[in-house]
Amino acid sequence: MRRIVASALMLAACSPQTVADNVARSAARSVVNPVVAQYMPSGQAEAATNCVIDNADAGEISTLARDIGTRAGTTTVQVVARILSRPSTVQCLGSQGVPALTGLSY
Repeated sequence: MRRIVASALMLAACSPQTVADNVARSAARSVVNPVVAQYMPSGQAEAATNCVIDNADAGEISTLARDIGTRAGTTTVQVVARILSRPSTVQCLGSQGVPALTGLSY
């Protein structure tokens, strides 16, 4: 009986929406990282990327994910800059020991 419950919980965690969300977040992450990497070392860029993705809403994730496989355009840079300017993102950066980014504007 426990196996059935555990299996049901695992299947519920793999809903099509969850899978789609994870794919979109991964795609957005691959777009954001090169943008922030232009302004900081790679270790800090990875932490900053995580903060951006964690503080982006679903629409922003979708917008960022659309640039996968291409060089980030003006809209992408503006979205990243807007997310980076949010207090919650600034707090996330600080908790990771990453300085706020300057030079990005929207």
